[in-house]
Amino acid sequence: MNLRQQHIERLSSTTFDVLIVGSGINGAVSAAALAAHGVKVGLIDARDFAGFTSQQSSNLIWGGIKYLETYEFALVSKLCKARNTLIKHYPSAVEEIRFLTSIPDSFRRHPRLVWVGAWLYWLMGRGVTKKPAYLSARKLEQQEPVIDTTICRGGIEYSDAYLHDNDARFVFNFVRSAIDKGCVAVNYLSATKAELGSDGLWSLELKDQLNGNTFSIRSRVIINAAGAFVDDFNAANEIKTRYKHIFSKGIHLIVPRITKSNRVLAFFADDGRLFFAIPMGNRTCIGTTDTPVSDPNTPITEQDRDFVLDNINARLDLKRPLTRKDIIAERCGVRPLAVENETDTQVDFLQLSRKHVIELAPGKPYISIFGGKLTDCLNVGDEVYDQLVEMGIKKPSGQGVDEPRWYGEPDQAQYSRYCERAIALSLDKIKLPDSNESLLTRLWRRYGLDAFSMLDRVEQNPAEAGSVIEGAALYRCELVHLAEKEMPVTLEDLFHRRTKIGLVTPRDKLKTSEGTKEVCRVVFGDLAEEKFEAYFKQYQ
Repeated sequence: MNLRQQHIERLSSTTFDVLIVGSGINGAVSAAALAAHGVKVGLIDARDFAGFTSQQSSNLIWGGIKYLETYEFALVSKLCKARNTLIKHYPSAVEEIRFLTSIPDSFRRHPRLVWVGAWLYWLMGRGVTKKPAYLSARKLEQQEPVIDTTICRGGIEYSDAYLHDNDARFVFNFVRSAIDKGCVAVNYLSATKAELGSDGLWSLELKDQLNGNTFSIRSRVIINAAGAFVDDFNAANEIKTRYKHIFSKGIHLIVPRITKSNRVLAFFADDGRLFFAIPMGNRTCIGTTDTPVSDPNTPITEQDRDFVLDNINARLDLKRPLTRKDIIAERCGVRPLAVENETDTQVDFLQLSRKHVIELAPGKPYISIFGGKLTDCLNVGDEVYDQLVEMGIKKPSGQGVDEPRWYGEPDQAQYSRYCERAIALSLDKIKLPDSNESLLTRLWRRYGLDAFSMLDRVEQNPAEAGSVIEGAALYRCELVHLAEKEMPVTLEDLFHRRTKIGLVTPRDKLKTSEGTKEVCRVVFGDLAEEKFEAYFKQYQ
C-alpha cells in the first residue's frame, strides 16, 4: 500500500482537531505549524499539493518595495521582516539576490527619488541585505550590456531574495514537515460538503479524484485554505464572511538565459507596472502580468504572451528579439486578493496589496484564510495557531516553556554531519547541469534530513549519484524517495512541482529521453507507460 492510500485510511478512521482544505502556501504552513504544536491535523486538496496558485509565482521572496509608492509602510516593514526570517532559517533554499531596476526616460519619478525609496526600503528591512546603489546609464551598460540603456536615465540596484527551487517545491516541504510531525495529508481528494453536528463536530464528505470513492471524516475545526476557491467553499457550506477575493491573472514565460549574471532585472512596463527577468537555473523567467479576471480557471492568451515579449524586447539589446519559439514553458495563475465584501468590483486592484486575512466565522469553529503570498507565509502559520489557542483547541505552553519552532532547516550539527558523509562520497564534486551548484547542496536543500537516506543509496551503489535525464537536475538516488514519500500521482506532479524539470527542459527533449521512461518505471511501476502518455498528450 502506497503512502497516499495509507493516509486515506487514516483520514477515514480519525477524528481531527483541525481539517485544512487546500494545500497551497496558506494550507501547507498552517498544517506545519499546527502539527508541530501537537494538534491532530488533516490536510486535503482537490488537486496536487501546491497545484494551483502556489505553483505559478515569480519565485521571489520580497518585501514589496512597490508598496512604498502607495504609502503602505507598515505592510512593507512586516514583509521585509518576514523575508529576513526566511533568509535566516532557510539558508540553502532562500537566498539574497540583487535586483537591477532600469529607470526609463519617460518614468513618472526622477531616478534619484527612486534611489531614496530604495534606501528607505533597505532601512525598513533592518539593514539585513546589501545596501542599495545608484547607477548611471553608463554604469548600467557596463554591468548589464543586455539592457538597452539608450532609453534609460539610470538604474537602481537593491536586494531582496528568491527561491533556489521552484515555489511548489518550497510549499511541499511544509507539507512534508507536517507529515513528519503526524499530519495526515492527501492530494487529489476534494471536500464536497461540510455539516456541523449537534456534538460540535464537523462532518465532511470527501471524494477521491482518482477513483471516485467517497467517504466522510470528522473534525472539530475546519480551516478553509482553498486559495482562489475559498469563496466557493464558503458558499457551498453557507459560511458568511466579511472578506472575499477578487482575482488578478499573472503569467510568466520561461526562455533561454538572457544574461550570465545572477541578478533579477526589473523594468517598468509600458503601463508603468514592474515586471522582471528572473534567473531560473540556466533559464530566465519573464513576467508578470496583472490582468483582472473573474474566473480562477483562466488560460494564458496570445495577448498575454505578446505583452511580455513586446515589453522585454523593447528593453533589451539582444542579438535577436525573443519570439514564441524561444518559450520553453509557461506559467499562468491567479492571485486571490483579499477585499471587504462591499468593495467595488471595479476597484483599482493594481493598488491592492497582497495582504492576508484570517477570519473566524461567527458562532462556528470555521476559519477562512484570504489572500497571502510566499513571503508572508510564516506569519500565516503563527496566526492560525494563535487563533486555535483563542478557540481553546490548543492550550499554550506553560510559563517559561518555549513554543516549538515549526519552520526552518535542520540545525548546523546535522548539516555538518551530512556534509562530512557527502564529501566522503564526492558529491561536492558533482555539479548540476543547470548551475555551478553541487549535488551535495541540492540534496540537502530539497530533502533536509531525508537526504541521509540518499547518501545510503549512493554508498551502496555509486551509480545512484548519476543524472537520470541528460541535462536535467534529477538523480537516481532521489527517485525512490520521490515515489515512496512525496505522493506524486502524475508525471506533471513530479516534473512541475516536486522538481522544476518540466519548467526548464524542452518538452520534446523530455519525451525522447530514455531517462524520462526510467523515471516513470521507478516512480509509477506498472502504470509507467500510462503516466508517460498522459503527460505528453496534454501538451499536444
